[in-house]
Amino acid sequence: MIKIFFLIVYSLILIGCSFNKDSKFWTSTTPIKLEKDFNEIFTQEKKVQNEFNSSLKIKLNYANNKNTTLLKLLNNDGMVNFNSDLKKSSRYNFSKIKNFHQYEPEISFYKKNVIFFDNKGSILQFNQNSKLNWKKNYYSKSEKKLNPILHFSSNDEYLIVIDNIAKYYLLDPKTGNLIWSKNNIAPFNSEVKIYKDMFFTIDFSNTLRCFSLKNGEELWNVKTDNSLIRSQKKLSLVIVKDKIYFNNSVGDITAVDIKKGEMIWQLPTQSTKIVESAYSLKTSDIVADDKSLFFSNNKNQFFSIDIETGSFNWQNKINSNIRPVIVDNLIFTVSLEGYLIIIDKNSGNIIKITDLFKNFKSKKRTKIKPSGFLIGLDKIYLSTSNGRILIVDINLGKTISVLKIDNEKISRPFAMQNDLFVIKDNSVIKLN
Repeated sequence: MIKIFFLIVYSLILIGCSFNKDSKFWTSTTPIKLEKDFNEIFTQEKKVQNEFNSSLKIKLNYANNKNTTLLKLLNNDGMVNFNSDLKKSSRYNFSKIKNFHQYEPEISFYKKNVIFFDNKGSILQFNQNSKLNWKKNYYSKSEKKLNPILHFSSNDEYLIVIDNIAKYYLLDPKTGNLIWSKNNIAPFNSEVKIYKDMFFTIDFSNTLRCFSLKNGEELWNVKTDNSLIRSQKKLSLVIVKDKIYFNNSVGDITAVDIKKGEMIWQLPTQSTKIVESAYSLKTSDIVADDKSLFFSNNKNQFFSIDIETGSFNWQNKINSNIRPVIVDNLIFTVSLEGYLIIIDKNSGNIIKITDLFKNFKSKKRTKIKPSGFLIGLDKIYLSTSNGRILIVDINLGKTISVLKIDNEKISRPFAMQNDLFVIKDNSVIKLN
Protein backbone atom coordinates (compact mmCIF):
# COMPACT_ATOMS: atom_id res chain seq x y z
CA MET A 1 0.00 0.00 0.00
CA ILE A 2 2.88 2.34 0.83
CA LYS A 3 4.54 1.61 -2.51
CA ILE A 4 1.29 2.42 -4.34
CA PHE A 5 1.05 5.70 -2.43
CA PHE A 6 4.62 6.61 -3.42
CA LEU A 7 3.91 5.86 -7.06
CA ILE A 8 0.79 8.03 -7.06
CA VAL A 9 2.64 10.95 -5.44
CA TYR A 10 5.54 10.73 -7.85
CA SER A 11 3.21 10.44 -10.83
CA LEU A 12 1.42 13.64 -9.87
CA ILE A 13 4.62 15.64 -9.79
CA LEU A 14 6.35 14.17 -12.82
CA ILE A 15 6.87 16.55 -15.70
CA GLY A 16 8.27 16.29 -19.21
CA CYS A 17 9.01 17.85 -22.52
CA SER A 18 7.54 17.87 -25.99
CA PHE A 19 8.75 18.46 -29.49
CA ASN A 20 6.44 20.72 -31.47
CA LYS A 21 5.10 18.52 -34.27
CA ASP A 22 4.52 21.53 -36.52
CA SER A 23 8.05 22.86 -36.33
CA LYS A 24 10.85 22.16 -38.77
CA PHE A 25 13.52 19.78 -37.59
CA TRP A 26 16.15 22.50 -37.23
CA THR A 27 15.83 26.23 -37.44
CA SER A 28 18.00 27.99 -39.98
CA THR A 29 21.56 28.58 -38.82
CA THR A 30 22.04 31.89 -37.04
CA PRO A 31 25.14 33.69 -35.72
CA ILE A 32 25.80 33.39 -32.00
CA LYS A 33 25.82 36.66 -30.10
CA LEU A 34 29.12 37.50 -28.42
CA GLU A 35 28.61 39.41 -25.22
CA LYS A 36 30.85 42.48 -25.03
CA ASP A 37 29.10 44.64 -22.48
CA PHE A 38 30.28 43.09 -19.25
CA ASN A 39 32.36 44.97 -16.70
CA GLU A 40 35.36 43.51 -14.89
CA ILE A 41 34.34 43.22 -11.26
CA PHE A 42 35.92 40.93 -8.68
CA THR A 43 33.64 40.13 -5.77
CA GLN A 44 34.22 38.10 -2.63
CA GLU A 45 32.48 34.73 -2.36
CA LYS A 46 31.48 32.71 0.66
CA LYS A 47 33.39 29.62 -0.49
CA VAL A 48 36.46 29.95 -2.71
CA GLN A 49 37.23 33.66 -2.49
CA ASN A 50 40.51 34.17 -4.28
CA GLU A 51 42.40 33.13 -7.33
CA PHE A 52 45.45 30.97 -6.71
CA ASN A 53 48.46 30.45 -8.98
CA SER A 54 46.47 32.24 -11.67
CA SER A 55 49.57 32.82 -13.79
CA LEU A 56 50.48 29.12 -13.81
CA LYS A 57 50.10 27.72 -17.32
CA ILE A 58 48.49 24.32 -17.81
CA LYS A 59 49.46 22.24 -20.84
CA LEU A 60 47.40 19.16 -21.67
CA ASN A 61 48.21 16.51 -24.25
CA TYR A 62 45.39 14.84 -26.14
CA ALA A 63 45.53 11.03 -26.34
CA ASN A 64 43.84 9.72 -29.48
CA ASN A 65 43.78 6.09 -28.33
CA LYS A 66 41.23 6.51 -25.54
CA ASN A 67 38.86 3.65 -24.69
CA THR A 68 35.55 5.51 -24.92
CA THR A 69 33.57 2.55 -23.55
CA LEU A 70 35.76 2.47 -20.44
CA LEU A 71 35.54 6.25 -19.98
CA LYS A 72 31.73 6.00 -20.17
CA LEU A 73 31.72 3.41 -17.37
CA LEU A 74 33.98 5.69 -15.32
CA ASN A 75 31.87 8.80 -16.08
CA ASN A 76 35.04 10.57 -17.14
CA ASP A 77 34.58 12.75 -20.22
CA GLY A 78 38.33 13.38 -20.27
CA MET A 79 39.80 15.59 -22.98
CA VAL A 80 37.58 15.65 -26.07
CA ASN A 81 38.79 16.01 -29.65
CA PHE A 82 36.83 19.20 -30.21
CA ASN A 83 37.93 22.73 -31.08
CA SER A 84 35.60 25.51 -32.18
CA ASP A 85 34.88 29.17 -31.50
CA LEU A 86 31.13 28.40 -31.88
CA LYS A 87 30.14 30.98 -34.45
CA LYS A 88 26.77 29.50 -35.52
CA SER A 89 23.81 27.78 -33.92
CA SER A 90 20.57 26.10 -34.90
CA ARG A 91 17.93 24.42 -32.79
CA TYR A 92 15.04 22.01 -32.80
CA ASN A 93 12.15 23.39 -30.75
CA PHE A 94 9.63 21.51 -28.64
CA SER A 95 7.04 22.42 -26.03
CA LYS A 96 8.49 23.66 -22.76
CA ILE A 97 9.66 21.31 -20.01
CA LYS A 98 8.25 22.61 -16.75
CA ASN A 99 10.75 22.87 -13.90
CA PHE A 100 13.57 22.01 -16.31
CA HIS A 101 16.13 23.00 -13.65
CA GLN A 102 15.07 20.03 -11.50
CA TYR A 103 16.02 17.44 -14.12
CA GLU A 104 19.17 16.54 -15.98
CA PRO A 105 18.07 14.93 -19.27
CA GLU A 106 21.00 14.12 -21.51
CA ILE A 107 21.58 13.53 -25.19
CA SER A 108 22.70 10.03 -26.10
CA PHE A 109 24.83 9.13 -29.11
CA TYR A 110 24.67 6.03 -31.26
CA LYS A 111 27.58 5.99 -33.69
CA LYS A 112 27.19 9.37 -35.47
CA ASN A 113 23.54 9.82 -34.53
CA VAL A 114 21.89 11.85 -31.76
CA ILE A 115 19.11 10.46 -29.56
CA PHE A 116 16.65 12.52 -27.52
CA PHE A 117 12.94 12.46 -26.56
CA ASP A 118 9.79 14.57 -26.42
CA ASN A 119 7.21 15.19 -23.69
CA LYS A 120 5.03 12.24 -24.69
CA GLY A 121 7.90 9.78 -24.46
CA SER A 122 8.63 9.65 -28.20
CA ILE A 123 12.28 8.81 -28.85
CA LEU A 124 13.94 10.46 -31.84
CA GLN A 125 17.17 9.58 -33.58
CA PHE A 126 18.65 11.99 -36.10
CA ASN A 127 21.95 12.10 -37.94
CA GLN A 128 24.65 14.74 -38.35
CA ASN A 129 22.74 16.30 -41.23
CA SER A 130 19.69 16.73 -38.98
CA LYS A 131 17.74 14.08 -40.88
CA LEU A 132 15.33 12.13 -38.69
CA ASN A 133 16.24 8.44 -38.86
CA TRP A 134 13.33 7.20 -36.76
CA LYS A 135 10.76 8.23 -34.16
CA LYS A 136 9.20 5.68 -31.79
CA ASN A 137 6.77 5.82 -28.89
CA TYR A 138 5.97 2.87 -26.61
CA TYR A 139 3.74 4.57 -24.06
CA SER A 140 0.01 4.18 -23.52
CA LYS A 141 -2.34 7.14 -23.69
CA SER A 142 -2.41 7.45 -19.90
CA GLU A 143 1.39 7.19 -19.66
CA LYS A 144 1.87 9.94 -22.23
CA LYS A 145 -0.13 12.29 -20.02
CA LEU A 146 2.49 11.85 -17.29
CA ASN A 147 5.14 13.43 -19.57
CA PRO A 148 7.90 10.93 -18.80
CA ILE A 149 11.52 12.04 -18.44
CA LEU A 150 13.83 9.52 -20.13
CA HIS A 151 17.43 8.51 -19.52
CA PHE A 152 19.46 6.47 -22.00
CA SER A 153 22.43 4.16 -22.31
CA SER A 154 23.53 2.75 -25.65
CA ASN A 155 26.22 0.63 -27.27
CA ASP A 156 26.58 -0.88 -30.73
CA GLU A 157 23.73 -3.33 -30.12
CA TYR A 158 21.32 -1.96 -27.55
CA LEU A 159 19.58 1.20 -26.36
CA ILE A 160 18.33 1.00 -22.78
CA VAL A 161 15.62 3.48 -21.75
CA ILE A 162 14.53 4.15 -18.15
CA ASP A 163 12.09 6.81 -16.97
CA ASN A 164 10.56 8.54 -13.97
CA ILE A 165 7.25 6.69 -14.22
CA ALA A 166 8.88 3.31 -13.36
CA LYS A 167 9.14 1.93 -16.90
CA TYR A 168 12.24 0.49 -18.55
CA TYR A 169 12.71 -1.07 -21.96
CA LEU A 170 15.21 -2.14 -24.60
CA LEU A 171 15.34 -0.93 -28.22
CA ASP A 172 17.38 -1.72 -31.27
CA PRO A 173 19.30 1.57 -31.69
CA LYS A 174 19.54 1.12 -35.44
CA THR A 175 15.78 0.90 -36.03
CA GLY A 176 14.18 1.99 -32.75
CA ASN A 177 12.20 -1.25 -32.66
CA LEU A 178 11.14 -2.52 -29.23
CA ILE A 179 12.80 -5.70 -27.98
CA TRP A 180 11.15 -5.91 -24.55
CA SER A 181 9.46 -3.64 -21.99
CA LYS A 182 9.07 -3.94 -18.19
CA ASN A 183 7.84 -1.97 -15.17
CA ASN A 184 9.64 -1.38 -11.87
CA ILE A 185 7.99 -0.93 -8.46
CA ALA A 186 9.39 2.62 -8.19
CA PRO A 187 10.36 5.37 -10.67
CA PHE A 188 13.98 5.77 -11.73
CA ASN A 189 16.14 8.83 -11.08
CA SER A 190 19.70 7.97 -12.04
CA GLU A 191 22.18 7.27 -14.75
CA VAL A 192 21.93 3.88 -16.42
CA LYS A 193 24.98 1.77 -17.33
CA ILE A 194 25.31 -1.20 -19.68
CA TYR A 195 27.97 -3.71 -18.61
CA LYS A 196 28.49 -7.05 -20.34
CA ASP A 197 25.03 -8.73 -20.49
CA MET A 198 23.54 -6.57 -17.72
CA PHE A 199 22.52 -3.00 -17.01
CA PHE A 200 22.25 -1.04 -13.76
CA THR A 201 20.22 1.86 -12.45
CA ILE A 202 18.92 3.34 -9.18
CA ASP A 203 15.28 4.01 -8.38
CA PHE A 204 13.53 6.51 -6.10
CA SER A 205 13.72 4.07 -3.16
CA ASN A 206 17.54 4.38 -3.25
CA THR A 207 17.78 0.78 -4.49
CA LEU A 208 20.44 -0.25 -6.99
CA ARG A 209 18.93 -2.72 -9.47
CA CYS A 210 20.71 -5.10 -11.83
CA PHE A 211 18.72 -6.27 -14.85
CA SER A 212 19.36 -8.74 -17.65
CA LEU A 213 19.86 -7.17 -21.09
CA LYS A 214 18.37 -10.28 -22.68
CA ASN A 215 14.89 -10.07 -21.19
CA GLY A 216 14.80 -7.27 -18.57
CA GLU A 217 14.44 -9.64 -15.62
CA GLU A 218 15.85 -8.36 -12.34
CA LEU A 219 18.94 -10.35 -11.36
CA TRP A 220 19.56 -8.77 -7.96
CA ASN A 221 19.14 -5.54 -6.02
CA VAL A 222 20.87 -3.73 -3.16
CA LYS A 223 18.81 -1.46 -0.93
CA THR A 224 20.26 1.56 0.86
CA ASP A 225 18.84 4.12 3.29
CA ASN A 226 15.77 5.84 1.93
CA SER A 227 14.26 9.26 2.52
CA LEU A 228 10.64 10.17 1.77
CA ILE A 229 11.57 13.69 0.67
CA ARG A 230 14.60 14.04 -1.58
CA SER A 231 16.22 16.31 -4.09
CA GLN A 232 15.42 15.79 -7.78
CA LYS A 233 19.20 15.59 -8.43
CA LYS A 234 19.96 12.60 -10.61
CA LEU A 235 21.94 9.86 -8.86
CA SER A 236 25.20 8.53 -10.25
CA LEU A 237 27.06 5.25 -10.66
CA VAL A 238 30.38 4.03 -12.07
CA ILE A 239 31.76 0.56 -12.83
CA VAL A 240 35.37 -0.48 -12.19
CA LYS A 241 36.62 -4.07 -12.59
CA ASP A 242 33.39 -5.98 -11.92
CA LYS A 243 32.41 -3.67 -9.09
CA ILE A 244 29.80 -0.92 -9.14
CA TYR A 245 29.92 2.22 -7.01
CA PHE A 246 26.92 4.52 -6.54
CA ASN A 247 25.51 7.30 -4.41
CA ASN A 248 22.07 7.70 -2.89
CA SER A 249 19.97 10.73 -2.01
CA VAL A 250 21.28 10.93 1.58
CA GLY A 251 24.95 11.04 0.56
CA ASP A 252 26.08 7.45 1.13
CA ILE A 253 28.55 5.85 -1.29
CA THR A 254 28.11 2.10 -1.73
CA ALA A 255 30.32 -0.52 -3.40
CA VAL A 256 28.76 -3.72 -4.76
CA ASP A 257 30.24 -6.88 -6.24
CA ILE A 258 28.55 -7.28 -9.63
CA LYS A 259 28.98 -11.06 -9.87
CA LYS A 260 27.56 -11.77 -6.40
CA GLY A 261 25.16 -8.84 -6.09
CA GLU A 262 26.49 -8.22 -2.58
CA MET A 263 27.50 -5.03 -0.81
CA ILE A 264 31.26 -4.71 -0.25
CA TRP A 265 31.32 -1.48 1.73
CA GLN A 266 29.30 1.65 2.40
CA LEU A 267 30.61 5.08 3.34
CA PRO A 268 28.40 7.91 4.67
CA THR A 269 29.61 11.33 3.53
CA GLN A 270 27.10 13.40 5.51
CA SER A 271 26.99 13.62 9.29
CA THR A 272 23.20 13.86 9.36
CA LYS A 273 20.37 12.34 7.36
CA ILE A 274 17.52 14.58 8.44
CA VAL A 275 14.85 15.37 5.86
CA GLU A 276 16.06 18.92 5.25
CA SER A 277 19.62 17.74 4.61
CA ALA A 278 18.55 15.04 2.15
CA TYR A 279 16.36 17.46 0.24
CA SER A 280 19.01 20.15 -0.10
CA LEU A 281 21.98 17.86 -0.85
CA LYS A 282 23.06 18.00 -4.48
CA THR A 283 26.00 15.82 -5.42
CA SER A 284 28.00 15.85 -8.64
CA ASP A 285 28.27 12.76 -10.81
CA ILE A 286 30.83 10.32 -9.49
CA VAL A 287 33.90 9.95 -11.72
CA ALA A 288 36.55 7.27 -11.28
CA ASP A 289 39.91 5.93 -12.30
CA ASP A 290 41.18 2.43 -11.46
CA LYS A 291 41.97 3.36 -7.85
CA SER A 292 39.67 6.13 -6.62
CA LEU A 293 36.26 7.75 -6.80
CA PHE A 294 35.95 11.53 -7.09
CA PHE A 295 32.87 13.69 -6.52
CA SER A 296 31.75 16.90 -4.85
CA ASN A 297 28.57 18.48 -3.51
CA ASN A 298 26.91 21.79 -2.71
CA LYS A 299 27.98 21.45 0.94
CA ASN A 300 31.51 22.66 0.15
CA GLN A 301 32.97 19.13 0.04
CA PHE A 302 35.10 17.44 -2.63
CA PHE A 303 36.04 13.82 -1.90
CA SER A 304 38.50 11.22 -3.10
CA ILE A 305 37.64 7.70 -1.91
CA ASP A 306 39.72 4.53 -2.20
CA ILE A 307 37.69 2.02 -4.21
CA GLU A 308 39.10 -1.02 -2.41
CA THR A 309 38.65 0.04 1.21
CA GLY A 310 35.94 2.68 1.04
CA SER A 311 38.10 5.07 3.06
CA PHE A 312 38.78 8.73 2.35
CA ASN A 313 41.97 9.49 0.45
CA TRP A 314 41.45 13.21 0.91
CA GLN A 315 38.79 15.88 1.22
CA ASN A 316 38.90 19.47 0.02
CA LYS A 317 36.60 22.46 0.50
CA ILE A 318 35.20 22.94 -3.00
CA ASN A 319 31.58 23.86 -3.54
CA SER A 320 30.32 22.18 -6.73
CA ASN A 321 27.58 19.79 -7.85
CA ILE A 322 28.62 19.49 -11.50
CA ARG A 323 30.58 16.59 -12.99
CA PRO A 324 34.38 16.91 -12.60
CA VAL A 325 36.77 15.79 -15.35
CA ILE A 326 40.01 13.83 -14.98
CA VAL A 327 42.84 14.47 -17.44
CA ASP A 328 46.06 12.58 -16.63
CA ASN A 329 46.82 13.40 -12.97
CA LEU A 330 44.67 16.51 -12.86
CA ILE A 331 41.04 16.99 -11.85
CA PHE A 332 39.11 19.93 -13.29
CA THR A 333 35.97 21.30 -11.70
CA VAL A 334 34.04 24.58 -11.54
CA SER A 335 32.60 25.80 -8.25
CA LEU A 336 29.05 27.08 -7.93
CA GLU A 337 30.58 30.53 -7.53
CA GLY A 338 32.24 30.34 -10.95
CA TYR A 339 35.85 29.45 -10.14
CA LEU A 340 37.79 27.00 -12.32
CA ILE A 341 39.70 24.77 -9.91
CA ILE A 342 42.47 22.37 -10.90
CA ILE A 343 43.44 19.70 -8.36
CA ASP A 344 46.25 17.17 -8.12
CA LYS A 345 44.42 13.85 -8.33
CA ASN A 346 46.69 11.97 -5.93
CA SER A 347 47.26 14.48 -3.14
CA GLY A 348 44.10 16.58 -3.37
CA ASN A 349 46.20 19.74 -3.40
CA ILE A 350 44.74 22.64 -5.36
CA ILE A 351 47.13 23.63 -8.14
CA LYS A 352 45.32 26.58 -9.66
CA ILE A 353 42.17 28.67 -9.21
CA THR A 354 40.91 31.24 -11.72
CA ASP A 355 37.73 33.27 -11.61
CA LEU A 356 35.67 32.58 -14.73
CA PHE A 357 32.80 34.83 -13.64
CA LYS A 358 34.92 37.86 -12.74
CA ASN A 359 33.67 39.85 -15.73
CA PHE A 360 29.99 39.47 -14.86
CA LYS A 361 28.38 42.35 -13.01
CA SER A 362 28.19 41.65 -9.30
CA LYS A 363 24.38 41.74 -9.10
CA LYS A 364 24.04 39.21 -11.93
CA ARG A 365 26.88 37.03 -10.77
CA THR A 366 25.17 35.83 -7.60
CA LYS A 367 22.30 34.44 -9.68
CA ILE A 368 24.46 32.59 -12.23
CA LYS A 369 25.47 28.95 -11.68
CA PRO A 370 27.53 26.61 -13.87
CA SER A 371 25.57 23.79 -15.54
CA GLY A 372 28.55 21.74 -16.69
CA PHE A 373 31.62 21.86 -18.87
CA LEU A 374 33.58 20.05 -21.54
CA ILE A 375 37.36 20.10 -22.05
CA GLY A 376 38.34 20.41 -25.70
CA LEU A 377 41.78 20.44 -27.31
CA ASP A 378 42.74 23.90 -26.10
CA LYS A 379 39.52 25.34 -24.68
CA ILE A 380 37.00 24.61 -21.94
CA TYR A 381 33.32 25.12 -22.83
CA LEU A 382 31.25 25.97 -19.77
CA SER A 383 27.46 26.33 -19.89
CA THR A 384 25.51 28.33 -17.30
CA SER A 385 22.11 28.74 -15.72
CA ASN A 386 21.50 32.02 -17.60
CA GLY A 387 21.94 30.50 -21.06
CA ARG A 388 25.57 31.43 -21.72
CA ILE A 389 28.56 29.43 -22.88
CA LEU A 390 31.92 30.60 -21.60
CA ILE A 391 34.90 29.72 -23.78
CA VAL A 392 37.96 29.39 -21.56
CA ASP A 393 41.63 29.14 -22.54
CA ILE A 394 42.95 25.97 -20.87
CA ASN A 395 46.53 27.17 -20.77
CA LEU A 396 45.73 30.45 -19.04
CA GLY A 397 42.52 29.47 -17.27
CA LYS A 398 40.93 32.72 -18.44
CA THR A 399 37.57 33.35 -20.09
CA ILE A 400 38.14 34.27 -23.74
CA SER A 401 34.55 35.03 -24.66
CA VAL A 402 30.97 34.71 -23.44
CA LEU A 403 28.37 33.56 -25.97
CA LYS A 404 24.68 34.25 -25.49
CA ILE A 405 22.75 31.11 -26.41
CA ASP A 406 19.58 31.85 -24.46
CA ASN A 407 18.31 33.67 -21.36
CA GLU A 408 17.49 30.56 -19.34
CA LYS A 409 19.35 27.49 -18.09
CA ILE A 410 21.07 25.25 -20.62
CA SER A 411 22.48 21.79 -19.98
CA ARG A 412 26.10 20.78 -19.86
CA PRO A 413 27.69 20.54 -23.34
CA PHE A 414 27.94 17.34 -25.39
CA ALA A 415 30.35 17.07 -28.32
CA MET A 416 30.11 14.92 -31.43
CA GLN A 417 32.84 15.50 -33.98
CA ASN A 418 32.51 19.13 -35.16
CA ASP A 419 29.26 19.92 -33.32
CA LEU A 420 28.49 20.87 -29.75
CA PHE A 421 25.01 20.24 -28.32
CA VAL A 422 23.20 21.69 -25.32
CA ILE A 423 19.60 21.28 -24.16
CA LYS A 424 17.25 23.89 -22.74
CA ASP A 425 13.67 23.70 -21.56
CA ASN A 426 12.21 23.89 -25.09
CA SER A 427 14.93 22.94 -27.58
CA VAL A 428 18.01 20.95 -28.54
CA ILE A 429 20.66 23.43 -29.70
CA LYS A 430 23.47 22.56 -32.09
CA LEU A 431 26.56 24.79 -32.17
CA ASN A 432 29.55 24.84 -34.50
